[in-house]
Amino acid sequence: MNQPATPARFFALIPCAGNGSRAGTAGPKQYERVGGQPMVWHTLSAFAGVKRIARTLVVVAPGDGFFERNPTTSALVVPCGGATRAASVSNGLRELRRAGAVDNDWVLVHDAARCLITPELIDRLIDTCLNDEVGGLLAHPLADTLKLGEGGRVAGTIARDDKWQAQTPQMFRLGMLRQALEAAGDKVTDESSAIESMGLKPLLVEAGGQNFKVTYPEDFAMAEAVLRGRR
Repeated sequence: MNQPATPARFFALIPCAGNGSRAGTAGPKQYERVGGQPMVWHTLSAFAGVKRIARTLVVVAPGDGFFERNPTTSALVVPCGGATRAASVSNGLRELRRAGAVDNDWVLVHDAARCLITPELIDRLIDTCLNDEVGGLLAHPLADTLKLGEGGRVAGTIARDDKWQAQTPQMFRLGMLRQALEAAGDKVTDESSAIESMGLKPLLVEAGGQNFKVTYPEDFAMAEAVLRGRR
């Protein structure tokens, strides 16, 4: 009699090796204080609130040192960050394998600087993608008109119908994502792009506009306001 297959587990992978050059901060933006604590703490707290997550792995740059100075997380922190996001995620997937994850397990990749994520949104993504053959990502329907720019002037208008802003987490099987990233190379800017390059179509799971990535100086004040409103 065949033994039942081991149920797939859920792992979180947080790339945290960027320097945040567009944010105008003195150091990596993910360590700037927002709402009274480093931005990445809010991110990790949301994943800690999802009991289905078996383990969270944080990928930091070699020599980072932040988590050694602030040892307050149960996440596995590994200094294996690469020169690009794709490289950091690929390295993180290898570390998850070392930690016991297998190809059939789900991995939720999330930006450290997307600090307004909530356990509810993470659960929505898991529940929607759990039985899907591909996986999917949180996203937000585009509300603004898009313009093509050329030399500081408008060169054209792009219809916003069916356009979505990609967010994170992005949830895919570990083995599938590893294979997709190996084939796509370092130039992809999110995991869905790598999966799409294999001819697959990830699910779009609608999320609110509050799940934005803190990128520019003015974004910090917006994140502060959202956090105040949640208290």
